[in-house]
Amino acid sequence: MNVLQEIKRGVVKATGSRRPENPSALLRNRKPLNYRFKDDGYIPNHPSWPFVINKGVVRFPESLDPGAIFEDLFKSNGWNDSWRNGVYDYVHYHSRIHEVLGIARGSGKVQFGGPKGHVVSLKAGDVAILPAGTGHQCLKASDDFLVVGAYPPNGAYDECTSQDDHEKAVTAIAKAARSRSDPVYGKDGPLLRAWGKIDRGRT
Repeated sequence: MNVLQEIKRGVVKATGSRRPENPSALLRNRKPLNYRFKDDGYIPNHPSWPFVINKGVVRFPESLDPGAIFEDLFKSNGWNDSWRNGVYDYVHYHSRIHEVLGIARGSGKVQFGGPKGHVVSLKAGDVAILPAGTGHQCLKASDDFLVVGAYPPNGAYDECTSQDDHEKAVTAIAKAARSRSDPVYGKDGPLLRAWGKIDRGRT
């Protein structure tokens, strides 16, 4: 995050300027897409819970800061420690915590699931929900590509990038607690149904 963006974020957070009063009112009703990726020996992915994509789920009124919309939406649903940046251009995953990525501006192509996974074209308004272990890497992005990320309350941030991490990561992933709230739709959201059973492939 550059200095100018950090200053701007601080001003917005301090003043409340351009923040939504009710972020859930900006949601569109969309059916999520679910994908399940196999452990390829390098990227473990999650053995049971699918990677979830909500396409075009958030509207952005011109009067509001799109980053703030995602920050407040995720926070209202119990997903915190938000950040603004992009997606790293190398393959990595988090073994001890789940992650949500909201696309606030621009567009990008991100590969999920590792080298044998699936490339997804993301644009403003999309949300990706990654269960622990899901590989991700940005392959291409517009200059204005802005992602807002956040995490559920249970778990601890880590970043795994090498095959040496794999064995310990598999154990950690199995211990990652199921989220109690969908970061987009809250306690009755479709994520809870998707992660309440073994999901095979795309649905």
